[in-house]
Amino acid sequence: MVAIMRTHRSGSTTGPSFDVAVIAGVNFSFPEVSENITVETPFGVVRAYPFDVKGRNCVLIPRHADGQKHLPPHMVNYRAIIWAVMELGIERAISVNSVGTMQGHPIGSFVLPDDLVDMTRNRISTFHDNRTVHVDMTEPYCPQIRQSLKAALIKEDVGFADGIYVCTEGPRFETRAEIRMMSRFGDVVGMTGMPEVALAKELNLCYASICTVTNNACGMGAQKVTASEVVRTLQERQEILLGVLLDTIGNIPDQRSCNCRYAADTDACL
Repeated sequence: MVAIMRTHRSGSTTGPSFDVAVIAGVNFSFPEVSENITVETPFGVVRAYPFDVKGRNCVLIPRHADGQKHLPPHMVNYRAIIWAVMELGIERAISVNSVGTMQGHPIGSFVLPDDLVDMTRNRISTFHDNRTVHVDMTEPYCPQIRQSLKAALIKEDVGFADGIYVCTEGPRFETRAEIRMMSRFGDVVGMTGMPEVALAKELNLCYASICTVTNNACGMGAQKVTASEVVRTLQERQEILLGVLLDTIGNIPDQRSCNCRYAADTDACL
């Protein structure tokens, strides 16, 4: 496992820029990281936790944290989080998500989304309120980051699969009928994948996700879906996921060569 080094920063966003952001999901944290910086954005304040991996300055941003409260997926301030990534000078973000499987993936295995279907209804999914920006979503997830994630998973000999991520509104779990419908075109289902992807595209950021399969989606198993089941699986896979992420961060190519850089080119704007 790659060692984590603490990065000491004051409470401001001035100073050296950072290289990679990890947007953390439920119950995920880096044990050695405790210092934090405050990032002020037009959409709200975000706390980021700096750390170093192989000389790269990185930050952990807890998706569901708001002071002492745990934010449910439909209340997460996605715009503030993605804007904070850009504000810190970061061009690459790795998202950590938990998902239910609709295709029988082993519980505790990992899925690297290569496409997505947005089933959310009430979330603000753009930074642009006064003009229309049509970002390219042909390849939602950065191929360079995905390849680095794959290499790390193979190195760790961890089971994984590619798949289509279906994002639902939450916070309730889906019905059996909804899962039957979504399983026709999707592989896993979660509640936090959108609008993060689209917002990252609007800022020409590289963004990819690694999903932990925590449970069978509703109707796909004998037992009902429970939040405690999700948390238990995440706790069991935390150390492995941590190793994969650190190895990935340490081996992402220095230069971006993907089309993420051009997702919101000027010809996409009206």
